[in-house]
This record gives sequence, structure tokens and C-alpha cells, in this order.
Amino acid sequence: MAVRPLVQTNDPVLRQRAQRVTSFGVALQSLITDMVDTMQAQKGVGLAAPQIGVSQQVLVIQFSENEKDAERGDLYILCNPKIVRRRGEEPETEGCLSLPGFAGEVPRATMVTVKGQDAEGKPVHIKAHGFLARIFQHEIDHLYGKLYIDRVESAEKIWRVQPAGEGDEGEVELL
Repeated sequence: MAVRPLVQTNDPVLRQRAQRVTSFGVALQSLITDMVDTMQAQKGVGLAAPQIGVSQQVLVIQFSENEKDAERGDLYILCNPKIVRRRGEEPETEGCLSLPGFAGEVPRATMVTVKGQDAEGKPVHIKAHGFLARIFQHEIDHLYGKLYIDRVESAEKIWRVQPAGEGDEGEVELL
């Protein structure tokens, strides 16, 4: 459908709790299509609706264990997601499409169970491990007005990164 512009750190929508999805009609389907198009165009692995200026609890994730085939990975679409179980914890590097040029070391659970609804409003239950668990946590945080920088333990654990194509050092997956 359309690639929408991303909102950046200073946009208030990123700091607000998004509204629950209550209508699963054509407008939601259009939003989801635009979110997938935007995520893929930006080479991201996940996107939450507030990142395109829409205060709704919707996220899309496309993840493949094979980094070279990311756009053919499993596509997850969730409305009103909630983490109902967490296990383990490990710090890893994260970046964000709404905070370009920076990355940080963020502690996250290594396993999560997520409940929500699909694009038609049917219940969904997902168990995620490793990097996929991290992506879910990152995107769900966006729906509650949190950014990864809020979870970084100290300012020393945030750094500048080079945009893709300008060198190998500092590149990071953007969530």
C-alpha cells in the first residue's frame, strides 16, 4: 500500500500508551499493510504503530533465522499484545528505527510468552526465544510509551552507530 514516514524520538506519540484496537475492519487492515511495507522499506525487523504516528496497539515483526532472507521470514501481526511470561535475562545490543544513529546495550528476557489478537481479532498465543523474544519486547514497549533507551542501565551503554553501507563497525539490527 504505502510506506509511511517514521516518527523520531521527540514525537510525543512515542511516549504515550497506545489505544487498544477495538475495530478489526478495513482501516486496521490498511494500517497493517502500510506498517509491513514501511518496516521492509526501512530494513527493520519490527515496527509498532506509534512509530508511524498512530496511537494503536498494533505491531508487525518479520524475522528469519537466516539474515540474508529476512523479508521471507515469518511475519507476525499482533493487536493488543501483552507479555504474560518472561524467563531469563541477557543484555544485547539494540537499535531502533525511531532513534536512528544510536544503539545501546539492553537487558531483556531470553524467553517470552505473548498473548494478543491477530488482524481479525482472534486470540493469539506465541512463545518466543532469543532474538525473536527481544524483538517482541522492544515492539511491545513502544505500545506503552517506552523506548529501549529507557531500559539501558547507564549512559555509557548507548553509542553512535554508522548507517548501513558506511562501514562494518557499529552496524546493528534496527527494531
